Amino acid sequence: MGWQPTALQASQFGQLQELLRHWNSRLNLTRLVEADDYWIGQVFDSLWPLQPWLTAPTAELSVIDVGTGGGFPGLAIAIALPQAQLTLVDSVGRKLEAVGAMAEELGLGERVKLRCERAEKSGREKACRGRFQLALARAVAAAPVVAEYLVPLLTSTGTALLYRGQWSSDDAEQLGRAAQLLKAQVGEARALELPRGRGQRHVIPLTPQAPCPSSYPRAVGVPAKQPLGQQASA
Repeated sequence: MGWQPTALQASQFGQLQELLRHWNSRLNLTRLVEADDYWIGQVFDSLWPLQPWLTAPTAELSVIDVGTGGGFPGLAIAIALPQAQLTLVDSVGRKLEAVGAMAEELGLGERVKLRCERAEKSGREKACRGRFQLALARAVAAAPVVAEYLVPLLTSTGTALLYRGQWSSDDAEQLGRAAQLLKAQVGEARALELPRGRGQRHVIPLTPQAPCPSSYPRAVGVPAKQPLGQQASA
């Protein structure tokens, strides 16, 4: 990635692994806890899409992680980008409680905020809508659904990052149709083969071209049931 963690950051990543082991025994947060599963499947896979920000950090950065689950990519980003303010969103209270406890143990509590709610609600809340320079989601839903979650959260100059596994021309077409409705532009997909045969990954950036229409995101559950990319109109 052209980036190396400091000694403190490396120590925090190791501590995070220990914390995951502890909480995973109680809540089954993730199966990616040991050895390469953690260092490649969690840490590296969380951070590689942020290479431009890692190698040329800004003075401040507001980031929201939608559907953070066991805390990834959010906690990994909080460690790697010490200038970033993170908001982690998840609708499962017990998971978010564990993530908050891990953030506190890592000394990240002042920079990590938690919101226990559905992504559709976050996108309509004054505290979140149009507030973030980076909005991202990893392993949450189909790309058009994730786009509807993330684009309303962006500042006018912000970027949404869609973490994906495989990526096809059909996927790109559906996302393009969704982005048009959201007044956003789809950037070039970046592909990467994870180390040690861990599979292919893609990241797709979205940037606002105009204010996101107030009708998005739609009501809770609607984006997943009726993805924008599959509709002729909305």
